[in-house]
Amino acid sequence: MKKEIVNKLMNSVMSCDVEGAVKTAEEALKAGVDPVEAIEDGLAKGIRVVGDRFGAGEAFLTELMIAAQAMKQAVAVLEPAISKRARAAKKTLAKIMIGTVEGDIHDIGKTIVTTMLAVEGFDVVDLGVDVPVETFVKKTKELKPDVIGMSALMTTTMLKMADVIKALEKEGLRRKVKVVVGGAPTSKEWAEEIGADGHGGDAMEAVKITKELVRAP
Repeated sequence: MKKEIVNKLMNSVMSCDVEGAVKTAEEALKAGVDPVEAIEDGLAKGIRVVGDRFGAGEAFLTELMIAAQAMKQAVAVLEPAISKRARAAKKTLAKIMIGTVEGDIHDIGKTIVTTMLAVEGFDVVDLGVDVPVETFVKKTKELKPDVIGMSALMTTTMLKMADVIKALEKEGLRRKVKVVVGGAPTSKEWAEEIGADGHGGDAMEAVKITKELVRAP
């Protein structure tokens, strides 16, 4: 039953059914489906399929946008349950600051990672989308995070990740913080090239890498 609901969530996003996604998210909560599982194994899988179709020229931009809206509204239904679990979780001393880099307004992947980090007990500060290099530097000085997460969905905007790291180095902040990057056009090789500490290919990997970095001496 629960697996069927998770698959239903995935299919509702794939079929760009906003109303269906919301109703199924409500159904998931009533059925006791793990909200994180509902997002990662249902909604996120659905949006990845639509994203791949769009990248292959098999789907229109409008379809991708409606699918993203379906996912976003469904996540909004699941968030209260996730927030409740996060409050119940034992807080770690690690503070994570995350944002989508300048010129990029995509927030779905970042939102999933932010949600999952919170569930794991991290203190997460979401800077939002289209975050300028200067803001990353300013907020690093102000918030003193243990880890900075940067997301990008376009090859043109992911270059800003390198700019942020260079700016952190210039301000003498780079040694004080770990940096994780992620997003469709990024890779482990890209992370190494720009001097990041880790790369998250998807939300689960991003959380895993963050945990490893925080535990590292």
